Amino acid sequence: MAFKIIMFGDIVGKIGRKGIAEIVPKWKKKYKPDLVIANVENIAHGKGITPKTLREIINAGVDFCTGGNHIFDNKAGLAVFDDPEFRDIIIRPQNYPTKVPGKGYKLIEVGTKKVLLANLNGQIGFRESFDSPFLAADKIIHKFAGDNPITIIDFHSETTSEKIALGLYLDGRVSAVLGTHTHVPTADAKILPKGTGYISDIGMIGEENSVLGVKKEVIIHNFLTQLPQIHEFAEEGSCEINAVLLEIDARTKKTTKIDLLQKSVNIR
Repeated sequence: MAFKIIMFGDIVGKIGRKGIAEIVPKWKKKYKPDLVIANVENIAHGKGITPKTLREIINAGVDFCTGGNHIFDNKAGLAVFDDPEFRDIIIRPQNYPTKVPGKGYKLIEVGTKKVLLANLNGQIGFRESFDSPFLAADKIIHKFAGDNPITIIDFHSETTSEKIALGLYLDGRVSAVLGTHTHVPTADAKILPKGTGYISDIGMIGEENSVLGVKKEVIIHNFLTQLPQIHEFAEEGSCEINAVLLEIDARTKKTTKIDLLQKSVNIR
């Protein structure tokens, strides 16, 4: 029997939160997923999280949330990792230093199935000094080997080479490696040779005619002048929605189907 998962890419700002609220109920009805996951590191005006914005995402119908290098950019979000309301439904990259709030993995039960959700950050191109995501993945997989779970990894990485390398490194050992962070959907959704579902980047949920979710005028002005600009984010307009739909064999834990889901919705 196929276990279905929808995973959304990076949700950017208010327009992204509204887009999620608009699309999740519709896609739940259409695709009947067993689990809905989303990357939330940009939900609070483009950087970080807050209890209020995270609550919006959960109330929209998302079951579980992942993060990335911006997950701690809003100080109001630090408390959610110890808050009983949120701590069991959100993870941050496991390869942060050990004293950072939160955890990078969670074993959950969905009906009779065990699902291991893990979050890793890449090392290339970040100001932070993250530990090796390859070695972190090995430790997580080893820790839960006895549970034989469906295993989904959100790999938050800047470069396609690092993402592809990790996908091939983990091929056959996890159910899926799903890339986030760069906000642009890639055309390489596929099943790797040993049965791991893979995509380099799912894409974002944010303003369609923007630069990675930031208002285009801000970024264009920056390129023209090289002067620093404060990032501004739309609250309404055309919102692009990007996600992947996975079908996983509940017995073998291998991905049998992976599709990129894309939609534009008008947000008022």
